[in-house]
Formats: sequence, C-alpha cells, structure tokens
Amino acid sequence: MSHIKVELKKEQVAKLKEICKSFNNEAGELINVLHKSQETFGYLPAEVQEIIAKELNISVAKVYGVVTFYSFFTMLPKGQHPISICTGTACYVRGAEKVLDEFKRILEVKVGETTPDGKFSLSCLRCVGACGLAPVVSVGEKIYGRVSPDGVKDILKEYE
Repeated sequence: MSHIKVELKKEQVAKLKEICKSFNNEAGELINVLHKSQETFGYLPAEVQEIIAKELNISVAKVYGVVTFYSFFTMLPKGQHPISICTGTACYVRGAEKVLDEFKRILEVKVGETTPDGKFSLSCLRCVGACGLAPVVSVGEKIYGRVSPDGVKDILKEYE
C-alpha cells in the first residue's frame, strides 16, 4: 500500500497535543487518545500517529500496532458515506461476500479505498450484532438487513 504524505497544519498539531494532554499524556490512555483523534480528524495517518507516540512517550510501532489491530481505527480518510459490509459468520454464510463484490464492482474500489469523488468508502466489519438480518450493510449510522447483490444499486441510489 502506498503511503500518502499528510501535511498537518499547525492548528492540527496543536489539537493533537491538546487531546494527548487531556488524557495526561499517559501511555495507558493510548486507545482513548486514538479514538478522540480519529473523531477529530476522521482517520489516523502516520503523521498523526507519530505525534501521539511522541506526546505519550511511546514508540511509533506500538501506536501503529494498536491502530492496525482494532478494525475501528482507520489510516485512510473515510468517504462522505462510509459503507461497511459485515463479514461475521452469519453474514458470511448468507452471502455477504457476493454483496461486497457487487459494491466493489459498482463503486470500482477495493476494501479500504474511497471513491475518487470522496463520496463512498468501503470496509468490512466483524459483527454488528444484527445476525438475524444477515447479510448486513451499514452506510454511516444506517443499517440495512438481508441485503442481496441486487439490492446494492438501490442502497447507493439513496445517497446520490
């Protein structure tokens, strides 16, 4: 994966330092700091991780390890309408992969990517706790149940 260099503005750096300080720059608060930072910036590029590591006095590798371990965190900017397909067992068994393939085909992006217009991003989730509605797709806060590959076009139409 190629890395896009992100130039952080002075005020963004200041905001990050402020977030770290609000958790007393404690290494044990890393996950809280990352959540707050992602809430603020939308994603956690390497440059953001480096500042957090410095402020909390921990290695960049440790920060990166946490960011990549938890699927909630993202190092790529999300689209205006982030689409997530659940790939938990129930959804997978009921055809989530075919639904995912249809989103990839129509949007012409891979998992983890955002459409060139910044409108949609595509990701997979583990389980959203709506197994009875499998396969499940979420777009932002909205959950769609029993999605078939044919239903993908209709979901996307809602956001045109």
